[in-house]
Formats: sequence, C-alpha cells, structure tokens
Amino acid sequence: MEATSSMIFITGGVRSGKSNFAEKIATEKSIASNGKLNYIATGLRSDLEMERRIEKHERDRQHSNQFWKTWEQPRNIGKLAENFTASDILLLDCLTTLLNNELFYPDTHPDDRLIDSIIDGIGQLRENCHTLIIVSNEILNEPIQDNELVLTYKKTLGILHQYIVSTANQAFLVESGVPILMKGVTK
Repeated sequence: MEATSSMIFITGGVRSGKSNFAEKIATEKSIASNGKLNYIATGLRSDLEMERRIEKHERDRQHSNQFWKTWEQPRNIGKLAENFTASDILLLDCLTTLLNNELFYPDTHPDDRLIDSIIDGIGQLRENCHTLIIVSNEILNEPIQDNELVLTYKKTLGILHQYIVSTANQAFLVESGVPILMKGVTK
C-alpha cells in the first residue's frame, strides 16, 4: 500500500541548520493544512551539552509563534503513532540519536531486526499523519575509523538513510544553513 502522507528527509552536518530548516517546513505545512505540529524528540538529557542543545530547540519552538506538542521518545518511535491524526505534522529529530539509543539499549544487537524495527516505526508514524519530516546527521563522509562498532553504526545509518530517501517525497542536504534539494520538487 502506498503512503498517502508526505515524507521529507533532511540531513546535514552537526549544527548545519537542518533542525531550523525542518521546523520552518513543518510550520509551513501546518499553516497550509491546518494540522497540529508535533515534535518527536529522540535526545536524552545525558550531559550538560545535550541539555543545552535540547533547551535551545525548545526555546526556538516556543518563539516560533506556533504551538508545538513535544513527545520525548528516545526509542520505539512507532508506539507514538496512535496519538496522531491524518492532519498532523510530525517532526522527528533526529534519526542518528534514535539509532544510537536503539543500538546501545541493553541486549540490542545491530542486525536486520534493529533496522526493520526503526523502519517499521517510521512507517507507523507516516501512516498516521499528514507530513512526516525526519532529520538526521550526515556522518557518512567522516574518515573511516578502525573501530568495529563505529563501522557498524555508520553502515546501519547508511542503510536507514537509503531506505528513507527511497520512500521520501523530498530529501534535502543542509550545508552551512543552506538547504539543497536532492530529491523531489519544491512546491
């Protein structure tokens, strides 16, 4: 069954402006469709830097003059799907953090079941919204590490990126705050 909702993938380097761009698109989609804005936060408040980044994102959304419902869901994102309707706009920020949380959860192994679980969760969200926007970090251009875990993480993220882009309506790469359309058309 082909999805009737729209999916937009946004990637870029750390602090490239991709979250701000994603929030702008989500707001525009919300205004156009009269849909509710939902922010699915995968980050855990694990240290001072992460706490500050989360607080910055929260302030940015508060100052956007739009109401955002925030859902903190560091794992098992599909569990949230029943909370949304066909008019909702979902912003998942971010896939790399979600993968990290899933990968390092006790007794989890980087295998096809983990990939399938994340893809299924994305599918469940997409089935229950108007637009799903997924933000991820572009780490695949970094130098190759001689560390099996880092290589496994990069491989898994690469598989997820390829799948999401293949099913997305649009894909953007954000470089230094400039979004570059890589797939789809602008509307």
